[in-house]
Amino acid sequence: MSRRPRRNHSRPLRRRLLWQPSRATEPSPMYFDVHPNQTTTWKSQLESSASEIFGPGGETPATPVVDVKSLHAKIGELTLENDS
Repeated sequence: MSRRPRRNHSRPLRRRLLWQPSRATEPSPMYFDVHPNQTTTWKSQLESSASEIFGPGGETPATPVVDVKSLHAKIGELTLENDS
């Protein structure tokens, strides 16, 4: 008797199973051949890492410091190289 290879479920399928509300019209995880304990594990992993994924609210993203003059100079150099 050979062993069945380990399945890797895609991210879209996991997202669909975790984020869609459970309704009678929606297929259950068993329809996709996913054990309910697996979806419970995925939900707990999502809850434990949600703060890392979404981060604290109200922070402005750090803007990188850009030297516009040096970028314009580089564009000018590349333009001259392409023209000649």
